[in-house]
Amino acid sequence: MGRTVQFGETEFVLSLKGLTSFFALKREVAIPYKAVQRVFVADFDAPKWMLRMPGTSISPLNVYEGSFKYADEWYFLSYESRENLVMLELEGHKKYHHVIFQIDNPTQVASEIRKRIPK
Repeated sequence: MGRTVQFGETEFVLSLKGLTSFFALKREVAIPYKAVQRVFVADFDAPKWMLRMPGTSISPLNVYEGSFKYADEWYFLSYESRENLVMLELEGHKKYHHVIFQIDNPTQVASEIRKRIPK
């Protein structure tokens, strides 16, 4: 997988590498811990009518990379399988309302993010 997460003091950064960054048209997404309202691991079916802005989607293969807009909310999606994804609901982020990505050890990554969210 072409994704890693780096944990900082006030934010974490989802970094994309190789073809993943090429298809997403983005190398990284920085997310302040204070913007995270909810984090969990679940399956996700992207709505059929999401607008790519910019991004790449190959729906029959469940490949989504990049920025998408749906129901007046911005999503950042980065996955090749719709199962066991880290899902973030954000409030106050400069662009995104939802960040959904695939990574090794999703439960561990979600737990680490949860530990760092200000109470």
